[in-house]
Amino acid sequence: MKSTQTWQPATVAAVRDATPTVREFEIRPAEGSAAPWQAGSHLQLQVLVNGKVQTRSYSLVGLPDGVSYRIAVKRMDDGRGGSLAMWRLAVGDRLQISDPQNHFQLDLSAPHYLIVAGGIGITPLVMMAQQLQGQCQKSGATLRMLYGARTQEELAFLPLLREALGDALQTFVAGRGESMDLAAAIGALPAGGQLYTCGPVSMLEAVRKSWAQAGRPLADLRFETFGSSGRFAAQAFRVRVPRHQVDIMVPADTTLLDALESAGVESIFDCRRGECGLCAMDVLALDGEIDHRDVFLSEHEKQQNTRICTCVSRVVGSLTLDSSYRPEA
Repeated sequence: MKSTQTWQPATVAAVRDATPTVREFEIRPAEGSAAPWQAGSHLQLQVLVNGKVQTRSYSLVGLPDGVSYRIAVKRMDDGRGGSLAMWRLAVGDRLQISDPQNHFQLDLSAPHYLIVAGGIGITPLVMMAQQLQGQCQKSGATLRMLYGARTQEELAFLPLLREALGDALQTFVAGRGESMDLAAAIGALPAGGQLYTCGPVSMLEAVRKSWAQAGRPLADLRFETFGSSGRFAAQAFRVRVPRHQVDIMVPADTTLLDALESAGVESIFDCRRGECGLCAMDVLALDGEIDHRDVFLSEHEKQQNTRICTCVSRVVGSLTLDSSYRPEA
């Protein structure tokens, strides 16, 4: 369970395609103007997915203008339906939104910065790049960004980033056989520098591994993830919770967390991105394989398969879970 969210009505003010699969939305509050936000902030929206109102979180893109919020949504044809619902929105459509929230704050006091972005993970990092460019010019701090995507066309917001960063921006296109040398980039980051990264889980795991191998302080690695990518395509799976006498199928377009809540199994959660670990549950039995899509559990914990972050991770097969519920004495 989570504390009650405050919602406000808003209208889609503008829509444009940033890439063939990334669409940018300008969302304007129905009353007043957009509240200021800090780099790394995100907005929560209520969208209608398969006939049900669901909450989705999207990073705010670029510097505030005092009028509208700007988000970008990557179309995920094999996702849970939220991106497709967003892509169906048109100018003038109304929806409910939250105030800006931030779990990925930028520290402006660091002596050096390295930013690593993968795919749609660029969205929270755009404002960081814009803000740090001016900050570093004043302080003398160094700044470098590595930005990768599958194709050249999928490098969203590239003109804006080039304007802000110039030669400090380096892009990598997987379709051309290009890849980041994370070890070299981290090795070139002077002592005391901070690394900010956002992208698919596989990239974040590679960054964390390279950072640890370099002996860098964990506190200087800041990240945000979009927990929709995994090793396997999303598919339905069976879950049992004996303590609640629950035995259900989790559809391919539904998270384990949402399915459990619909079945009456209340859970503690917060981020819904696989970061905070509040939703993690104990695995009593597993028939198949867990597709761990979080960045909270350690590699050792993932190999043990004794816990699962229900907000993002999935299963190929079936599993049995225990909950924190205990009947009153």
